[in-house]
Amino acid sequence: MSVAVQPSSRVSAGSRVRYAFADGMVVMRRNLLQIFRIPTVLVFELVQPIMFVLLFRIVFAGNITNLPSGMNYVMYLMPGIFVQNAIFGSTTTAVGLAEDMKRGLVDRFRSLPMARSAVLVGRTTSDVAKNLILLLLVIVVAYLVGFKFQNGIAGAVGMIVLVLIVGFVFSWISAVVALAIKEVEGVQAAMFTGIFPIVFISAALVPVAGMVTWIQGVAEHNPVTVWANSARVLALGDVAIPTYGPQSLGALLVTSILWIAALLVVFVPLAIRMYRKLT
Repeated sequence: MSVAVQPSSRVSAGSRVRYAFADGMVVMRRNLLQIFRIPTVLVFELVQPIMFVLLFRIVFAGNITNLPSGMNYVMYLMPGIFVQNAIFGSTTTAVGLAEDMKRGLVDRFRSLPMARSAVLVGRTTSDVAKNLILLLLVIVVAYLVGFKFQNGIAGAVGMIVLVLIVGFVFSWISAVVALAIKEVEGVQAAMFTGIFPIVFISAALVPVAGMVTWIQGVAEHNPVTVWANSARVLALGDVAIPTYGPQSLGALLVTSILWIAALLVVFVPLAIRMYRKLT
């Protein structure tokens, strides 16, 4: 008597990762098509960083002191603006996800035979692509107001990669906020309320030395400060090495990577778990 052996229904971990990646790329393509079909959204997202560049360059530049020796404010400011732009750009992850939930698109995605992580992977990776477009345009504006890379092509590319990774990290944080609050208006308010102190209590826009004494310690240990200083040294060379915290490019990059890894380890699994528990 022969016994029929049922084929195993188990799927290897490698196959699951490949399927999840493929599904995520499909969702990413859908999000990118939205950007190109509604270009006005991209235009308005570009207006904000340009406004910051002009505001700080024209209005505040003459009032900023404590700059590193041999560096003017434009050179100090722009790498911080690039990092700030990536962080603020991540809010579109939260808003886009909240809008998809409001319109029922997320429920439709959840009913399809696709990886649970695909919606989040697609959203965060498409926002990295969008941030790259915005970053390149802001770099053009930066050159128009007097900024220029001084550490070679490798330094410029390294800075761009770092800025995009920072935006990717905050996209996952934004996804958690969207999944927790769900309402578009609430998500927008929560994101900007959280991001403003993180960015402004840092060395992204002004030197830490000019801040009130009690807040300098907070700013020095802010990951945005580490990322802004890393971007500065990559873009400008050793002239931008800070006088506090990690004081070499290698040390800055190690600290930056540790912050990035820690935040991803916390927020990626948390976002996926919250997505799976949506009702």
